[in-house]
Amino acid sequence: MAKQTVSLGDKAVRRIGFGAMPLAGPGVFGPPKDPDAARAVLRRAVELGVDHIDTAQVYGPDVVNELIAEVLHPYPDGLLIATKVGGARDATGAWIRASRPEQLRVTVEQDLRTLRLDRIDLVYLRLGVGGSGPDPVPLADRLGTLTELRDEGKVGLIGLSAASADDLKAALGIAPIAAVQNAYGIGNRADEPVLELCRERGIAYVPYYPLGSAFTGGPQALANDPAIASVAAKHHATASQIALAWLLARYDRMLPIPGTSSLAHLEENLAAARIPLDEDDLNVLEKVRPLGPPVL
Repeated sequence: MAKQTVSLGDKAVRRIGFGAMPLAGPGVFGPPKDPDAARAVLRRAVELGVDHIDTAQVYGPDVVNELIAEVLHPYPDGLLIATKVGGARDATGAWIRASRPEQLRVTVEQDLRTLRLDRIDLVYLRLGVGGSGPDPVPLADRLGTLTELRDEGKVGLIGLSAASADDLKAALGIAPIAAVQNAYGIGNRADEPVLELCRERGIAYVPYYPLGSAFTGGPQALANDPAIASVAAKHHATASQIALAWLLARYDRMLPIPGTSSLAHLEENLAAARIPLDEDDLNVLEKVRPLGPPVL
């Protein structure tokens, strides 16, 4: 059985958390189609023991943060809330870069306000938002701003998101990095160099899109893979559960954050932590066909 908790700062979190992005409207913009269903998912997640929720000011924007605060505040002891900075949304919903020091500070302050927090447990610097070229703001300036916010008591831990191995190496020379949040999953293993660096340094690895995305076919594409299907049948599990169990077996500081707006899928995802994959299973799963990158 996989290790059941991972320490992040002063909190120990369960291996499977909750990615709150699907609680926003279509295109991660505006309110959810069914606000009551979104509230129910958040309530049930905490009832089932979720103690790691990943969100961002850009989800809505502000919509998801406000839902989290409405439903869960005052927050249960031990709940870790993580956010991301470095991007914003324009009036049309397009993703734009917002990585200047003053923009990072404004985003953190906005997160504190909408989440009703005095300190955010973990803040990721998201790289590469809203631009195809290099960010004109030096990495040292961006991480320096988060370090200042940490020293002010507004940020607990600092992470990186959408980072390459070179990005992570550079960042480690500037500030302590507690976690990396990148796209990774059983059908998208392009991020192995970053994962290996995290293993070497003891950095938590938080895969987003752990079940793929709409661009790669998502859980249905996983279910269509014969290797996953065979292991799922052996364990009387779903393809999504096997994909999550595989992630947990990859690294003892792996913290998947599958997101959903469905109560049934929430319960299905969390149950994956109880599936013990053996060496034979892992060997079979090495044959899974690549699905490609999830895009966002």
